[in-house]
Amino acid sequence: MRLEANIVSQGMGGLACALAFARKGYKNVAVYETASNLGFVGAGIQLAPNLARVLDRWGCWETIAAEATNIKSSSMRDGATGRELAHVQFPDIAEKYGYPHMAGHRASLAGGLYEACRQEPNITFHFATSLADVKTFGPDRVTFVAQPRHGDAYDVETDVLLGADGIKSLVRGALLRAMDIPADVEDTGQAAYRIMLPRSKMEGDAEMLALLDADCALRWIGEKRHIIAYPISGKTIYNLATCQPDVNFAAAPGATYTTRGSKPAMLNVFADFCPVVQRMLNLVPEGEVCEWRLRSYKPLASWTLGGVALVGDACHATLPHLGQGAAMAIEDAAVLAEVVSQVRCGGGGSGSGDDREALSRTLKVYEMLRKERTSRLVELAAFSGRTLQLGEGKAKEERDRQFEMARQKGQPVPDKWASPEVQHMVYSHDCIKEAQEKFAELYAGLGDQTGGVKVAPNGVPEA
Repeated sequence: MRLEANIVSQGMGGLACALAFARKGYKNVAVYETASNLGFVGAGIQLAPNLARVLDRWGCWETIAAEATNIKSSSMRDGATGRELAHVQFPDIAEKYGYPHMAGHRASLAGGLYEACRQEPNITFHFATSLADVKTFGPDRVTFVAQPRHGDAYDVETDVLLGADGIKSLVRGALLRAMDIPADVEDTGQAAYRIMLPRSKMEGDAEMLALLDADCALRWIGEKRHIIAYPISGKTIYNLATCQPDVNFAAAPGATYTTRGSKPAMLNVFADFCPVVQRMLNLVPEGEVCEWRLRSYKPLASWTLGGVALVGDACHATLPHLGQGAAMAIEDAAVLAEVVSQVRCGGGGSGSGDDREALSRTLKVYEMLRKERTSRLVELAAFSGRTLQLGEGKAKEERDRQFEMARQKGQPVPDKWASPEVQHMVYSHDCIKEAQEKFAELYAGLGDQTGGVKVAPNGVPEA
């Protein structure tokens, strides 16, 4: 297909978009990365069945899964005492949904996507190049300004521009300005430490080693704070992600989202947590404490304009408490490629006005397919965070009663990430199948003119 797709990327979502479009047969896919190279870093990441389903279609799941841990249960514990509040087994996740729930290293996921992209001759990477501006969104081709780190800015024309550039998205800013819509980024009042402990530091402590060797995700919960932990990288690393009140960023407001943390400050935040947590936090070297600001923004009125669309955190940033941030971005990419492949547009400037209108409306179908689901998952993540961090009072008493009922009688747990009902809603979703089945109806609902798009009843383009 001659249609050109350009992607402004800052990691997972951009790589997923490039791979999705290349696997759909697009011949001109360009990725603009601000970084000089893709030297992947980061910590642990949830690899849920709905994410695995997409990666498997792209042929890169097995490599990523090889280093991941199959999470077979979840244990919720009181932060101060270490007492287990509930333990939920996941005995049949793979049987139910076709794939297990795994936890891996963020670098393995991003690296797997990048290696798959490198095998596609139609994908070109422009490193150390950022977006300076979007000049036109339509009705003709999109024009944007690319700014190399060491060089002069230049204009780029494309059929489709995808903003997969994260919560600080420059594409989102340009789109909202063009539509005269305010961009309200919100402080959540929360921050996070992300910690990775190697086996070599834990093997002298039998209790810690048992955690590392288990196929279990743990949550230690306390007032306004919690920690989630699980083994990754073939159980050679124990990953801990915390959530606590934001102090450092609130004291120095600005654009930064990360800062070097203080080990004494980190230990003080969790000073009343149980001994095993204290011992693990004490293993973190003083110079390796890093804190992340957790931010979000109000739901956007629109994700698309003309030939421009937003992806992942650029349009639905989420708190990490449901483990679906990367999965949602990758689902976005898959749906985008699926629906855009149904537009018969010549590309390269040769498409008619009807082609452009069809493309614009097809991007709106992408938004319609994705907005309700992502909004629901973002809300569930925020709700789960609030529930886990309750202080003393009736709400906490009711939560703990629900944990006890879950422990004794297998009833639903207040931790939405471990809830079988929520898991079913999240894990059973097949975003590509949904796009194929609903495209024709949604597209037709946007107007009478098809703009050259011809689809079969199942939503697949006719030959």
